Amino acid sequence: MAAAAAPAPAARRGTLVCASLMARSSREMAAEVAAAAALGADAAELQVGCINGFQPRRDLPVLLAQPRPLPVIVTYRPKWEGGQYEGEDEPRFEVLLLAMELGAEYVDIELKVADKFLNFLSGRKPEACKLIVSFHNYEYTPSVDELLSLVDQIQATGADIVKIATSATEIDDVSRMFQVLVHCQAKQVPIIGLVMKERGFISQVLCAKYGGYLTFASLEKGKESAPGQPTVADLINKYNIRQIGPDTKVIGIIGNPVSHSKSLTVQNKAFRSVGFNGVFLPFLSDDLVKFLKTFSSPEYVGFSCTMPHKETAVRCCDYLDPIARDIGAINTIVRRPDGKLAGYNTDYTGAISAIEDAIRASQPIDPTTSPLARRLFVVIGAGGAAKAVAYGAKEKGARVVIANRTFARAQELARLIGGTALTMAELESYHPEDGMILANATSVGMYPNVNGTPLSKEALGNYSIVFDAVFVPKETRLLREAAECGIKVVNGLEMLARLVVVQFEFFTGGMPAPQRLIRDAIMTNTQ
Repeated sequence: MAAAAAPAPAARRGTLVCASLMARSSREMAAEVAAAAALGADAAELQVGCINGFQPRRDLPVLLAQPRPLPVIVTYRPKWEGGQYEGEDEPRFEVLLLAMELGAEYVDIELKVADKFLNFLSGRKPEACKLIVSFHNYEYTPSVDELLSLVDQIQATGADIVKIATSATEIDDVSRMFQVLVHCQAKQVPIIGLVMKERGFISQVLCAKYGGYLTFASLEKGKESAPGQPTVADLINKYNIRQIGPDTKVIGIIGNPVSHSKSLTVQNKAFRSVGFNGVFLPFLSDDLVKFLKTFSSPEYVGFSCTMPHKETAVRCCDYLDPIARDIGAINTIVRRPDGKLAGYNTDYTGAISAIEDAIRASQPIDPTTSPLARRLFVVIGAGGAAKAVAYGAKEKGARVVIANRTFARAQELARLIGGTALTMAELESYHPEDGMILANATSVGMYPNVNGTPLSKEALGNYSIVFDAVFVPKETRLLREAAECGIKVVNGLEMLARLVVVQFEFFTGGMPAPQRLIRDAIMTNTQ
């Protein structure tokens, strides 16, 4: 059974947002607790092993002094479980006991030594302090049966809260942790269940849907205590974790890479503005077929599909919009009420309308016909985005030319749409007429490879309009060099603003999109 297909629990307590702190001095760490509280965190984890020259009787009173802005978890992790402490167990146990006596609300001890720790305590644990017994796997995520066995082992120690943190080798690993969270919620077992690394990111957010006790976050980017950890601000403000519950709809962008996508900020902001109970997440996946099979619950209502999955997605859908079928690539998947997947392509409308609007803004055009009619329109690329742009240009009456690094693929797309194919070498000197339009539909120039460009600056002078589907960075090298040649440029954000509006309405079941909000959000805070 796919974990995501398991129903979310009917009722839950709010999942706490816990800032994990690794400052180098006790005073700095105490200040970070206050900073975490100001950001809206519910708790703070004090990783005391990070403090330089840590002296428990000097540093713990500073960290645990009252009044304290947040409840805290004191963690003193040994090296054999990913921490900093090297030494015998008993001195470490004494530190955790002292933390309890000074009023720490939680202490965290590893499953491997939990029984030994409880014997050491001999009943001295204060009633108000909760004991977290934790297990970490920094390599992979075990099977559901193995995870449930770990839950039983941790409970058997007398733990107040179970903590299991594993690592994702692929995003599908997260589904196993979701099954464990659902099981524990049904059994009323408090559990922290998270999957580390970028492919496990969604567990840090969706644990709120499946009843996780808390989720960890960093104070700011660059201060993560575990790979793939979000910031406190992102959890609260970007992903709106306070509003995520059992009935929250899950939508996201599937691809590789995905973390750069502006849709993550824009769609979540748009959902919040209209009161739609949904969250938009990054699904870093290399295997679309497996992903869709795993996350098959009706609550996973739709997906934006990006490179390299746009063509594969066609084979995954039960229904294809006729235009998407003609293009042979889709960027939007919607789960219908009967569970069937419907595929659409909004890339072509976004790109073509952005180019048309740029032409209309710069010269008088007959409003009854497309400004692309009879123009020579050169598309670089032969993948899903290129197919969409080429199809759209052809539909508007343009004469389409396809250039691609692999010439056979250029020929194939040219035959499909009734155009002409060129090699990239031929494109460098291609200039049959003035007023040509160039559209880059490849990932060349995309962050982090921002120095890449699909065409030399010398060759750009042959065009009157240059469009780049890449939108991170906003100004690619291709667009910068085109502008330096005095050419009108259209960036990928112009396309994105248009297609996000259409996708929003698909994902929300037809709610009118807040178009001004979407456009403003896309056009601001851009690299």
